[in-house]
Amino acid sequence: MVRRLILDVDTGTDDAVAIMHAALHPELELLGVTTVSGNVGLANTTDNTLRVLDVIGRSDIPVYAGLAHPIARRGFPGQKHYERDTARDMHGTSLPLPEARFQAQDVTAVEYLLETLRSATEQLTLVPVGPLSNIATVLAIDPSLVDAVDELVVMGGAHAHGNVTASAEFNIWADPEAAAMVFSAGFERLTLVPLDATHQALVTRADCAAMAALGTPAGTAAADLITRRIDACSAGSGISATDAAPVHDAVCTAYLVRPDIVSTQHVHVTVDTESTLTVGRTVMDTRPNATGTPNAHVAFSAHAATLVAELTSTFS
Repeated sequence: MVRRLILDVDTGTDDAVAIMHAALHPELELLGVTTVSGNVGLANTTDNTLRVLDVIGRSDIPVYAGLAHPIARRGFPGQKHYERDTARDMHGTSLPLPEARFQAQDVTAVEYLLETLRSATEQLTLVPVGPLSNIATVLAIDPSLVDAVDELVVMGGAHAHGNVTASAEFNIWADPEAAAMVFSAGFERLTLVPLDATHQALVTRADCAAMAALGTPAGTAAADLITRRIDACSAGSGISATDAAPVHDAVCTAYLVRPDIVSTQHVHVTVDTESTLTVGRTVMDTRPNATGTPNAHVAFSAHAATLVAELTSTFS
């Protein structure tokens, strides 16, 4: 069975690996890629997405530019502000890949999502791995479209601790109102892959060497991009590691074909949109006597060996 999906990305280094995996895996049909402002601004996330697809020979997959700002907040720092040209920047403004030889579609991401979901004859899978601005806007226009989605797989949130703040993970923090809308929308199945899981699925320098040794465009590109992430972690960005790094978004696409890559718990998840101290925090009620109706299957652990094997096999 081939799973038909749409990726919604804010393409930096980990999004790039997820895009390559989804575009090349024989059991996945990547219908389109929508972009949103996040790791960098919209123009760059769109350009980076085009570069990734072009370098692996998948310029047949259309790209649609989406929202350049959060749905409600203006002036909110929904874009990461790295100290450019330092070792701690794991993304950069533009990915170190050749410029793409094709362009994004004239249709916007929201228009594309609305039309595709409305006209679908069978349910599709949505995999947003950036801020949830595009998805929330679609739901605001047509809430019934949750019924066109068999599963929403979100990379975002954290239970133990955040990354952009002590409480919040970047994708949720960057547009908390959008995330709150998505979690309350009533999707048939919502799977959340937070930092708690992705920080367990580390890819090592040795793994990168094995990918590079494949000699394929995807293997070479993935090895270079993940090595950049490892170098940034070694320099003090993200987790404390010297020869490994998480590749957050790739865990979501790997999950589509290897559900055993994560272990989940069905819990009630809400998003803090009010506190100045914990805005963007995903509040996961794991208590035995929790009162809220479970609305998300949350991955609290992930398996690094499964992720690496899946990526290496696909990129070969």
